[in-house]
Amino acid sequence: MSGVRLLIGTRKGAFILSSDGKRSTWDVNGPLFGGWEIYHVKGSPVDANRIYVSQTSGWFGQIIQRSDDGGKTWSTPGGEKMPDPSDPPNGESNKFVYDASEKTGAQLTTHQWYDGTQHPWEFKRVWHLEPSLTDPDTVYAGVEDAALFRTTDGGKTWHELAGLRGHGTGPQWAPGAGGMCLHTILLDHANPQRIYVAISSAGAFRTDDAGKTWKPINRGLRSQYIPNPDAEVGHCVHRIAMHRSRPNVLFMQKHWDVLRSDNAGESWQEVSGNLPSDFGFVIDVNSNEPETVYVVPIKSDSEHYPPDGKLRVYRSRKGGNEWEALTNGLPQSDCYVNILRDAMAVDSLDPCGVYFGTTGGQVYASADGGDHWAPIVRDLPSVYSVEVQTFSS
Repeated sequence: MSGVRLLIGTRKGAFILSSDGKRSTWDVNGPLFGGWEIYHVKGSPVDANRIYVSQTSGWFGQIIQRSDDGGKTWSTPGGEKMPDPSDPPNGESNKFVYDASEKTGAQLTTHQWYDGTQHPWEFKRVWHLEPSLTDPDTVYAGVEDAALFRTTDGGKTWHELAGLRGHGTGPQWAPGAGGMCLHTILLDHANPQRIYVAISSAGAFRTDDAGKTWKPINRGLRSQYIPNPDAEVGHCVHRIAMHRSRPNVLFMQKHWDVLRSDNAGESWQEVSGNLPSDFGFVIDVNSNEPETVYVVPIKSDSEHYPPDGKLRVYRSRKGGNEWEALTNGLPQSDCYVNILRDAMAVDSLDPCGVYFGTTGGQVYASADGGDHWAPIVRDLPSVYSVEVQTFSS
């Protein structure tokens, strides 16, 4: 029998929502790590019991937590198991290690390291965790200020894939309104050497050699708010998505514009079509239909709420350009929430389940590909991230 587990990160803790394959009723577990900012919660695709959490506080700094039993108990890798997830971390904390061979490096234990210059490189938080497709102990982490790390020991130590910051355009990167964050990591199911990342406000990048070297993949992006609208880097990409069966086909929600690439990011074309606004943060692809794409339009870059106060998910069944509003079960008046960049996910069941969380603390679900929606839970803290684990019991 199939089951679904939603992993929710919020401004004041994490929540785990569980259901069977019918996805009609849900059990809610939480808050875990109550009072802490949980930027991202992500489960391993090869071990349903392995879950990683990015946990942040002004007092203890950035901590990675890990569960090996589906979220029942947690530990700080390298430290002791915590009897209560709301307790502060103890034992040895995670170690992030600067790993550029051409520069003198130092160890990072909380917020910063020295990279051989006069000033520390600021490390504010982990925005996104992406577990390996084959190994539960290997995880990638995107951080702010923008850099990419990898652990191969379950989170005890993390080493930078330094080729990303060192490939040449790094000095041209600048922060967006939410900071200079590496927020998207996509692993190619067909090619283990290929990884895509996106950075606000630098753009999208790709490696074809497992992170040693990188190239910007922003040709076709146009951004009116930068000095050169067609620049190689400097574009505020909000999110990238792909279907696992077609890793060369990418979909992007940018700071204005929804785009598509059919050649692994070598070039992009706009597919905003008839959307009421082409500004937004989330984008995702139906797990069973590679040409079915979902976005949630937001009014503008200054007014972060749905156009006309109507919460509408838009679906294209043709890979873009032609979009239909999905409204059944969603509030269609006086709704002024936002949906942040990591706050939409799909499951792998048939029909495909689609989920998203809002800054108002609601988590909405559709068990039929977006035709009908219902709130699973209301009044959580502001939702930062939504991820899905699908498993057989």
